[in-house]
Amino acid sequence: MARFLIVDDDDAFRDTLAETLQGLGHEAQNVASGAEALNAMARTRFDAVFLDHRMPGMDGLQTLEAMRARLARVPPVIVLTAFASAGNTIEAMRLGAFDHITKPISREAVREVLGRVLQQQQQGVAAATAVAEDDDGDLVGLSQAMREVQKRIGLASASQAPVLVLGETGTGKEMVARALHRYSSRADKPFVAVNCAAIPKELLESELFGHVRGAFTGATGERAGCFRAADGGVLLLDEIGDMALSVQAKILRVLQEGEVTPLGSHKPVKVDVRIVAATHRDLAAAVGEGRFREDLMYRLDVLSIRLPPLRERLADVIPLAEHFLRRAALPDAPKALSAEAAQLLLSRPWPGNVRELRNVMERCQALVRHRVIGSADLGLAMGEARPAQSAPSVGMLPAEWLEGDLPGAVERLERLLIEHALAQAQGNRTEAARRLGIHRQLLYRKLAQYGIEQ
Repeated sequence: MARFLIVDDDDAFRDTLAETLQGLGHEAQNVASGAEALNAMARTRFDAVFLDHRMPGMDGLQTLEAMRARLARVPPVIVLTAFASAGNTIEAMRLGAFDHITKPISREAVREVLGRVLQQQQQGVAAATAVAEDDDGDLVGLSQAMREVQKRIGLASASQAPVLVLGETGTGKEMVARALHRYSSRADKPFVAVNCAAIPKELLESELFGHVRGAFTGATGERAGCFRAADGGVLLLDEIGDMALSVQAKILRVLQEGEVTPLGSHKPVKVDVRIVAATHRDLAAAVGEGRFREDLMYRLDVLSIRLPPLRERLADVIPLAEHFLRRAALPDAPKALSAEAAQLLLSRPWPGNVRELRNVMERCQALVRHRVIGSADLGLAMGEARPAQSAPSVGMLPAEWLEGDLPGAVERLERLLIEHALAQAQGNRTEAARRLGIHRQLLYRKLAQYGIEQ
């Protein structure tokens, strides 16, 4: 039998939860405020605490912070809330909550969390630690998948280890990186983001590590580079899966030695930077293909956060859509979604994920004149589907290809594949890039190179 403390200003909820705990064979003590909880914990040893988030006076997170400041021992604390958000979930986990659960809580949910609490105590593992605020922008989401992401952010923000953020293009990987920065001890230091896929290889080293005057043609002055710009803070290496192998070797050295050497210099410079790496690629597969260093993958993958695609968290589609409408409307009144429009949003696969949904909502807010957005308005904002084009045949190569030079044949095949992907995607460049397995910026460069108009 274990002893639990219930802290909640709702008498009926306290009694119900106490009955559930007693029915599971445990002892429960009830208090109605944070101050009473601190007094009770100073006198009695509890195996865990169920703590309401919203209470008059000292709220749940303030109580949790006071527990950690005043008490020599803080048992696992399960924070309960009827108003879950990304901010309060991350904050609770950062302050040290064992878990953050949405009310109402079922008997099975109580049984499950108690099982984890008691198992942790039996193994002698210290309770998890973690703190946050109440608005996390595009991390909006109340689905179970997103709540797990928010919990991981809260736990990871208390560490200094590298973080690897995985997810399809448009899922919000940079938002995760910014949240890790905002809720960490480095929040008052710089946050610097670099898109490794958007910068040519020959310029990326200078962008990251800096250069001295005369390091190369055109280097008329010194450049600090992103690592030194982010000193003390967080550096996001976005799309690191597209980084050249030569640059990967230098990133590995920075992680191991904590120093960078600007191009053209032999003098290393110490830096204190937490690295967050993000990619939509399968790094393990890239290692197998020789496109990514295995030692760097293991060095980066200390803490990983996987962002689910929007199609796998339909519960977040409408809250996100309404959030983007409100944000785009400021300072005007936001538009509302009709039931038909909401149903249409839920029926779409969203290959561009949250970014695609945001763009559609911003177009609706700007272009729709009436206050309620209908399904026809959404169709207009999403763009009329182009008539399917006949896909070029890629089954048999023309005989003349085999007689020409290799670069010419590669270019012809590349052009044919791009035209085929665009036809299959009905002109959607984002989808075509996904089908080709390349970054959107690279597709744009290829379209310009081959003069392909879409």
